Amino acid sequence: MAIQNFILCFLIFFLSYGILIPTQCLGKICLPKEHVALFVFGDSLFDVGNNNFIDTTTDNQANYPPYGETFFKYPTGRFSDGRVIPDFIAEYAKLPLIQSYFPRVQEYVNGINFASAGAGALVETHEGLVKDLKTQLTYFKNVKQELRQKLGDAETTTLLAKAVYLINIGSNDYFSENSSLYTHEKYVSMVVGNLTDVIKGIHEIGGRKFGILNQPSLGCFPTIKAFVNGTKSDSCIEEFSALAKLHNNVLSVQLNKLKKQIKGFKYSYFNFFDFSYEFINNPSKYGLKEGGVACCGSGPYNGYYSCGGKREVKDYDLLI
Repeated sequence: MAIQNFILCFLIFFLSYGILIPTQCLGKICLPKEHVALFVFGDSLFDVGNNNFIDTTTDNQANYPPYGETFFKYPTGRFSDGRVIPDFIAEYAKLPLIQSYFPRVQEYVNGINFASAGAGALVETHEGLVKDLKTQLTYFKNVKQELRQKLGDAETTTLLAKAVYLINIGSNDYFSENSSLYTHEKYVSMVVGNLTDVIKGIHEIGGRKFGILNQPSLGCFPTIKAFVNGTKSDSCIEEFSALAKLHNNVLSVQLNKLKKQIKGFKYSYFNFFDFSYEFINNPSKYGLKEGGVACCGSGPYNGYYSCGGKREVKDYDLLI
């Protein structure tokens, strides 16, 4: 119920862009007339299994139990017991589940998911262990070339212009030790700068319609409360929430600038900060008993990152 309430809120901007249905043919592939592809960029909130196929550590993977135990009945690489946000978006848009970019065996006409758990907007965030946002953009360029070979230039241009580009990135940058090397203002400028550069890059390739999440209330996350507060207090950590607020303010300004600067750019901006704060602090409103404790982990608030027992800490509890 809670995740569905969230998705219903999130769907408002998707429905406004007409990711709905009725036929046209792209090359030899026939699709509903109003078919709109979905291309996904981001981190663990959106990753549907890309990190299963890259050289990384179990910190950045979720391809083992108890992940995936509800909807799929097996671990898929999603950091969830079932589906993640792009899965619900696809379902409501009458699309099949959008597949991960890896392994490379896709048609791409419905879109593709480039998200990599642990990724940041900055290359140096978990560098060498994940696929950062600019690398994801490079993969999108490859996809365009493959689409052109299959569909031709005109039909590829049409498909990419009608598509929606869903992006969530930044939390891993702010959790990174690198963030302590800069002032908050400088570091946020770097993160948002890379994000907007990638948006411009997608636009240059042919993208026009974007769905973008801002940063959630990071200071309320169980992992932050566990490591900063321990068992001392149940309150959120204002320093981390302040960093998220700064990011969101800067991102909002930059997106408004892009709308004026680049032709055909449209975007919807989901206020993930306010929603996540409400969700965590008023869980009963969304059909939950508990909002401030992680569903899988150990330590205070289940905030130690140990789900599945394959990381540094082996013990974990499931919140049923």
